[in-house]
Amino acid sequence: MNQAKSSTYSIAQLGHAVLRQRAAEVENILADECQQLINQMMLAVSEAGGVGIAAPQIHHSVRIFIMCSKPNARYPDAPLMAPTAIINPEILHCSSEKVKGWEGCLSVPSMRGLVPRHSQITVRYFDQQNNEHKKEFTGFIARIFQHELDHLNGLTFIDQLESTKDLISEVEWYQQFAKTP
Repeated sequence: MNQAKSSTYSIAQLGHAVLRQRAAEVENILADECQQLINQMMLAVSEAGGVGIAAPQIHHSVRIFIMCSKPNARYPDAPLMAPTAIINPEILHCSSEKVKGWEGCLSVPSMRGLVPRHSQITVRYFDQQNNEHKKEFTGFIARIFQHELDHLNGLTFIDQLESTKDLISEVEWYQQFAKTP
């Protein structure tokens, strides 16, 4: 089995029960246990080369995800965003417009999907220091937020596809769509 691992975590793969559970609200963001989990998630997403990771993906069913957009082999046009802990997130408003874009997932490493997402969202969440934020996200950052929030609600990008015809292997995606240097 080709499961992503390091010395500190393993990434839950599609089919694992934790990926289908609604994650619990975080009661005490400043608790050592919560802070350690956030630090572990920061390390996990960095080591895995992702642009986001949700706590259920490392086997913790709580409402935390990390967003850390950056250009990489999987998302060469991704904007730069400092790694940010998003805790107890909610979407307050969504644009009616949806845009399809290719998504992959650390829990579904061999597949990509052409997923429709709201192009603009207004969100509320708490950060690692327990500060409340209300922000508007657009484009790729809005896509990451929606993708990771799905994980907290027991969904993966595959659940958001309009058709299985919008699903492609990662190998084929690179051959057809990856930009050559």
